Amino acid sequence: MGLIIVRGFTELRCSDQGKHGNKIQLDGGTRLFLYQLVGTWGQLLFPRPWKEFRLWYDIHKTKGIKPYLEGMVTTGWYRKLGDKIWTPWFIKFIHARGYFNIYTNFLGDRALSVSHRDAGVNYGKSAGPDSYLLDESSLDFNLLEMQPLSDLKWYDFCFREVLPGRVIEHVDELGSVLNSVHKSKTIILVSLYEISEELIRNLLCHFERLNILNYVFVGPDSSFLHDLARRGHPVIDTNKFYNSIKARKSIDFRESGLELVKDIYVKSYVIKKSLELGYNSWLVVGYTVPYSSESFVDSYTRSCDFFISKDKIIFFVRSSSSAQKFWVDQVIAKLGKMSNRDYSARRALGFMYVLDDVLENKITKFGFGVDTKDNAVEKNVFWFPEKGPDLLQKELQNSSMWLVDDNLSCNAVVCHQS
Repeated sequence: MGLIIVRGFTELRCSDQGKHGNKIQLDGGTRLFLYQLVGTWGQLLFPRPWKEFRLWYDIHKTKGIKPYLEGMVTTGWYRKLGDKIWTPWFIKFIHARGYFNIYTNFLGDRALSVSHRDAGVNYGKSAGPDSYLLDESSLDFNLLEMQPLSDLKWYDFCFREVLPGRVIEHVDELGSVLNSVHKSKTIILVSLYEISEELIRNLLCHFERLNILNYVFVGPDSSFLHDLARRGHPVIDTNKFYNSIKARKSIDFRESGLELVKDIYVKSYVIKKSLELGYNSWLVVGYTVPYSSESFVDSYTRSCDFFISKDKIIFFVRSSSSAQKFWVDQVIAKLGKMSNRDYSARRALGFMYVLDDVLENKITKFGFGVDTKDNAVEKNVFWFPEKGPDLLQKELQNSSMWLVDDNLSCNAVVCHQS
């Protein structure tokens, strides 16, 4: 799970956090918690992650890469002091790997380690100890009592709670996750099918920058999918989810081993469930880059029940009883009648082309509005997949829309008040 440090926790200075981070608030019963930010005084470093850090450090030093992480005060320290301090290096490493640190919270300024803050490099004059060393005489709890990691609270650099391990594998798990992530009755489904990790990481950085949290990733089982879940992003495993739908026999399936078929069926079911819960749904391919926090709202598609972009990269459906009925009677029914050859040339945009076929042939008959104008969602930027990943990345860089570094992690920490 990326646990690398145990440290006595008394009080973390505001300057250690991402700028504008949330105030640290823990209840009196919390003895252990996980926090991304590392304090480099009084920590216990486990051998394996320490070796991993040293190898990472040596590689970056050899390449002349600096540990810059915008939004963190330690970046300013490094620009001023250089390699006289190593805290910025460790923070950059943890951020790149998505690791967390174990902290203790013993209350009463008690800790497993104490900084005496003597006069020297960090203090012009002695400031005295920052906490009291925990000993047997001050124990008022069971020191050896340990909770499962799943029961502990996890927090990111901004001290915003992280919920790791949300891998949806069964239809019964879907509703609770959609209920927990929606914003203003809207869900964003992000397709991982045949999209490069670099593009998805870049999209995540834009989500973080804009404080967009109402998303769920949909893709096949992979180490990347599980890494996203480990870092706190909700994901749907299409392979296992497909099998759970099939077991329910809720859709007229045609036998097929095509991954694309599974991807299409799963997306259709997730949108069906979202409509049942009363949520509007966006489905986007990873080529999409949002401009603002208002990129995925429905105000500019209010006259339409459905929207699909001409490039087949983004789709929107508004929640209503009529849209829900149309989805089941027309979209899902259409999928059940298609043969494998209908899917064979679809590839990453397969589901969008199926939707386009259904909307074009059925939408007028059923009295829905549909919009396919390029400027219908003017607050989003759409990048065409035909350009290829290298050219696409270059264009994003030239437009200052490429927000990942050589580690494929965001080049900045952006905190929002929760």
